[in-house]
Amino acid sequence: MSTRTTVLWVPDWPVVAAVRADQVAPHLPAAVHDGQRLRAVSALARAQGVRRGMRRRQAQGCCPELVLLAADEGRDVRLFEPVASAAETVVAGIEVVRAGLLLLPADGASRYHGSEEALAERLVTAVARLTGHEAHVGTADGLLAAVLAARADATVPAGASPAFLAPRGVGDLVHAAVEDGAASRVAELVDLLGRLGLRTLGALAALPSGDVHARFGALGAWAQLLARGQDARPPARRRPETDLEVACALDPPAERVDTATFMGRRLAEELHAMLLEHSVTCGRLQVAARTDTGEDLVRVWRTDLGGLGGLTAARITDRIRWQLEGWLTAGSLARPPRTGAGDDGEHPEPVALVHLALTAQEVAPAGAEQGRLWGGPSGGDLRAHRALDRVQGLIGGDGVLVAVLQGGRDVREQVHLRPWGEQTPPPRPADRPWPGRLPAPAPATVLTEPEPVEVLAATRVPVRLDDRFALSADPTAVRTRTATHPVTGWAGPWPLLDRSWTERPRRRAHLQVSLEDGSALLLSWQDDVWACEATYD
Repeated sequence: MSTRTTVLWVPDWPVVAAVRADQVAPHLPAAVHDGQRLRAVSALARAQGVRRGMRRRQAQGCCPELVLLAADEGRDVRLFEPVASAAETVVAGIEVVRAGLLLLPADGASRYHGSEEALAERLVTAVARLTGHEAHVGTADGLLAAVLAARADATVPAGASPAFLAPRGVGDLVHAAVEDGAASRVAELVDLLGRLGLRTLGALAALPSGDVHARFGALGAWAQLLARGQDARPPARRRPETDLEVACALDPPAERVDTATFMGRRLAEELHAMLLEHSVTCGRLQVAARTDTGEDLVRVWRTDLGGLGGLTAARITDRIRWQLEGWLTAGSLARPPRTGAGDDGEHPEPVALVHLALTAQEVAPAGAEQGRLWGGPSGGDLRAHRALDRVQGLIGGDGVLVAVLQGGRDVREQVHLRPWGEQTPPPRPADRPWPGRLPAPAPATVLTEPEPVEVLAATRVPVRLDDRFALSADPTAVRTRTATHPVTGWAGPWPLLDRSWTERPRRRAHLQVSLEDGSALLLSWQDDVWACEATYD
């Protein structure tokens, strides 16, 4: 796949952003460092022999007047936003690859502006006029060819990207490394290719694809794809729609749910009118409030499928009411009890709300939702969602719960229940390391309560675990309350030691067994007793 791509590049952006943020004089040579080596160098510093990758002391030896500035990716991204906004005055959808580099599909934009050269001229003019920065624009087939064309202010004719890339060195692949940490991996690949005699992109592109993937893996296949002037994916265009927000002050402060909900109804109608006016829908709804004690309360809810018809003013009001009930009546907000005369000090004083705000997040044009593989959302799905919303409105926000995955070691710890539609993250992140966690695959069904079982050896003697979590014998059968099932295979045990620093640590172990009837079980060992925790399909 090859996409006609236009790239806008601002040279040495980390240095440009750092110089502007620290108000360094423009006539001084400057460089950005990460504490050890230089990560970016200005043109004035390069003219005096300073190069990226040098150590600070070596760079200062080449250029004593060199100004060293600390690296700050957040600063680079923040200061690049005006450049992206300036480009969006010319083209309505862009992809910011990294701070200093953005790209966009060239076909539609070049047809609108007359030609690819006219598009490049208008982009450069808009960036210079609105931000004062000098930008370079290039157009070609494929990401790598477009990036290199931008560095040369060139336009590569359609179909000529392979010939444009062929004589260039494989070191140019580094310019297409856009993901975090990818530059170092690409640099290692470039070094390996050079030691193997593959020094040009044309030589890499000429190799058989299967051999490249077998020898260099996915990174090598990606490099060969770019060397051939192709793309792994088309540009992901950024939508310029911003979040919509409505807010009001509650005067006098609201201590009761019905009082705050009445004001919330007005905000819901205003927000729904704004969504209709802009012909947009939102993926999430944020409800925010501030108490008279200065505490900020924020909760995010997922909205329904189906565009504008799914998120009505009444449904927004329902979500506000549910959230206010949780904040004002669930006992989660209260002042410390007073201990003055005439007060027993046992009943906390309620907290009042002084500010209420609604924000429509993940705003997108109405009808722009990505459909399913076999079509859009079915009417049955929408009716089910709305039925759950109605039930939730009758019994309260916490009356309908859904299970989400969270971090944990056993199958029960990894399940977190949260209210339907709520978008709060689970208490324990799933992407953290959890020593002793069961390996994949996860069981299909977790029993409500573990069922006691016996694990038997070939001599029909119960299998035990010693203090080192070693099995006393190989499992050959599992006896349940109703029958004895022969074991055809088993894996484990996986020991698990909780709270080992206490006087009474919790020692457990898990064992996977497959039975003769084709089923599989997850067994747990604790306090010298076996139990069935879950089943596999």
